[in-house]
Amino acid sequence: MARINFVELPSRDIGKAKAFYAKAFGWELTAFGSTYACTMTGDVDLGLQADMGEATRATLAVIEVEDLEAARAAVENAGGVVTKPIFAFPGGRRFHFTDPNGIELAAMSVG
Repeated sequence: MARINFVELPSRDIGKAKAFYAKAFGWELTAFGSTYACTMTGDVDLGLQADMGEATRATLAVIEVEDLEAARAAVENAGGVVTKPIFAFPGGRRFHFTDPNGIELAAMSVG
């Protein structure tokens, strides 16, 4: 079953953001280069995106699916609009889309 497994936040200053979440909640964030970091709990994880060219304007909920291509087709058939085609990242692949109200989300598959 598809479920939200990741929430990504745009973060202008990743160092400050990492320090805040570590101090406030005790979260350990793993860096993936100088502009991205995330928790790696395997539950609902948090990502910090400091590359403003890649960051969304608002919080991005990411939905885990088993078949990414089927999810893309289902999103489009349901009236969603793909805003970023399928791409790979460390640990999986994903695409971004907007729902009929213009809310941006992403769907991802692991592995």
